Amino acid sequence: MRHPIAIGALLASFAASALAAPPEATRDLAPDGTLRAAINYGNSVLAQRPAAGEEPHGVSVELARELGRQLGVPVKFVFYNDAGIVPAALASNAWDIAFLAIDPVRAQGIAFTAPYVVIEGVYLVATDSPLHAVEEVDRPGLRIAVSTGSAYDLYLTRALKHAQLVRFPGPTAATEGFERQHLDALAGVKQPIVAFAAAHPDTRVLPGTFMAIEQAIGTPQGRSAGLSYLRGFVEQMKASGFVTKALAVTGQDRSIVAPAAPAP
Repeated sequence: MRHPIAIGALLASFAASALAAPPEATRDLAPDGTLRAAINYGNSVLAQRPAAGEEPHGVSVELARELGRQLGVPVKFVFYNDAGIVPAALASNAWDIAFLAIDPVRAQGIAFTAPYVVIEGVYLVATDSPLHAVEEVDRPGLRIAVSTGSAYDLYLTRALKHAQLVRFPGPTAATEGFERQHLDALAGVKQPIVAFAAAHPDTRVLPGTFMAIEQAIGTPQGRSAGLSYLRGFVEQMKASGFVTKALAVTGQDRSIVAPAAPAP
């Protein structure tokens, strides 16, 4: 039950250092007077489902609240069970900002900031699997479970030459499919994969990573003033320690904060 108090104190501590939001940025990011923020519950590092009577929490939730405070507008959360659904929701104008991993496929319709955190993509295999390194996974006949439309699905679709991806609607379904269908590997975000392996001694995590997943804030292409402000906002939130503290509040690894973006 500490989250609402901790978040409130966190927001208050950064009030004095807020960037002044130009009116055109506010119009871009909240054209209807409310900032609609797409939140992905499929990545437990970024957002965690609240218990009964609690508010949503997670670093992406806290960043959205702080952005709304700086813009001077209310925030409406639009929740999704996995990241693959979020880009498709652009067609129905369902959100104004989204917390997603950067990917060239997504960038066709979404403009991104620099990342605020960088997490790793790893493989889970059965304990008795003959696989012992990430480099061994791309072999003919091997089947890898992934969450449809996730950053690692998009990346592995481009990167793998021999192994077959088996797609499922969300990380939970991918994990269940990996177990039920006795697939050769499960691809996913390091933190939940490591936690799953710790709770299931018949599985293990392959050493190494297959990709760095750069989590950023996106907004629909064409909102240039809003994007410019978002980019400055993300850099401010990293430099000030906001992202680090927001991760700590929800028990996440603080070392995943992304470095400052190169100067333009």
